[in-house]
Amino acid sequence: MNIALYVLKSISQAIITPPYVFILLMLAFILYTRNKKIVMMQKMIIGEQLNSTFVLTISQIVIGIFAGTIASLISSYLGIAFVSQITITLMFMISIILMIFGNRFICFSYSAGILSLMSVGIQFIGLIYHINMNQFEFLKTNVVMLISLVAILHIIEGILVIIDGDKGTIPVFTNKNNTIIGGFALKRYWIIPVALMFVLSGPNISSGSEVIGYSIVKNAAVAFFAFYGVIGYNSITFTRSKKEKVISSGMGIAIYGIILLIVAQIGRINLLGEFLIAIFAPLAHEIMLKIQTYMETKGAPKYVSTDEGLMVLEVAPSSPASEMGIKSGDRVVEVNDKKIINDQDIIEALNNVSTFIWLKIKTVHGKLEQVDYNKMNKNKRLGIVFVPRTIPKNSVVMKYDRSSFQETLDKVKKDEEDKK
Repeated sequence: MNIALYVLKSISQAIITPPYVFILLMLAFILYTRNKKIVMMQKMIIGEQLNSTFVLTISQIVIGIFAGTIASLISSYLGIAFVSQITITLMFMISIILMIFGNRFICFSYSAGILSLMSVGIQFIGLIYHINMNQFEFLKTNVVMLISLVAILHIIEGILVIIDGDKGTIPVFTNKNNTIIGGFALKRYWIIPVALMFVLSGPNISSGSEVIGYSIVKNAAVAFFAFYGVIGYNSITFTRSKKEKVISSGMGIAIYGIILLIVAQIGRINLLGEFLIAIFAPLAHEIMLKIQTYMETKGAPKYVSTDEGLMVLEVAPSSPASEMGIKSGDRVVEVNDKKIINDQDIIEALNNVSTFIWLKIKTVHGKLEQVDYNKMNKNKRLGIVFVPRTIPKNSVVMKYDRSSFQETLDKVKKDEEDKK
């Protein structure tokens, strides 16, 4: 049986055939509307968009399709298979219910853990009390297979975060010890089609005692079932650059997936092993999140303005600042020989600029450099989002809190209307 061929065929059918194509279009539209809001905020805050809405959306779809194909191939060659589609359906339903208690609980680590505990509980009650539990047969699942699938999806998610998680970021600020700190809010989603094997006849894989691998399905009659999932990454950093943050987060997620895939094999031993991995999946995920939160909380702020100069948080592409080679993390020390200490200094310096402007900056590496631009005018924005010493009343850059992007966007729009 050529597994790769069947996987690719199932993925292609999920992309181009009804009703899958309608699901894909619906998910794409949802992502497009989200990205449109992000681009609007970027334009209001930075002066121009960093990415177009179309580019942000199409990359989420294209990269997601490649990622889903890889996840499908890995799971298929590892022999991950199910006897019924209801296992995957239940996992999705539980994830949707858990989302009521918080967005992070939509992760399959929690729903798979709960579904696995249900399966173990039903089997345990049947064995101990000799009760016929056939009416709950639909809740029984192969715990090893289910947790292994979740592990593979997390490995793929970690890779997606590393390569694409820093797109569509929004500059934000917070206050720590009466000091304004700049940072970035990161929010990225990917649509992934996943093709899974379902055993129609052959070896019984309903028990977690079976050895995971290609050998258990090579002589079985199998069918492939494709479904769409959405993998999301939502984080914020004040202690690292965008790229540093996504690399750190992505590696943490991928390592969690690798450990979970290894630990999942404990379930092959007996029912107790299945119970342990059902508990381990959500617990280890919570620990991973706590570690990342601790590292962020205890880390030193990266973007802070001082008496030495104003910190550059973001630079608009194709702007005068970008053409001068100024980058996020640099510090503007002087503008046209005027020492820059606070927000008012930079405003006054820019107001006095005619055509030629020169800046003395301290780079991320601590090197002092002078850069210049000879096509400046009062109507042209420098293209830099500075970390202010104080937040101006009419600033369109919002202080970060736990409100949604929509609430922040509405606030930005109101500020813009008040100016007119």
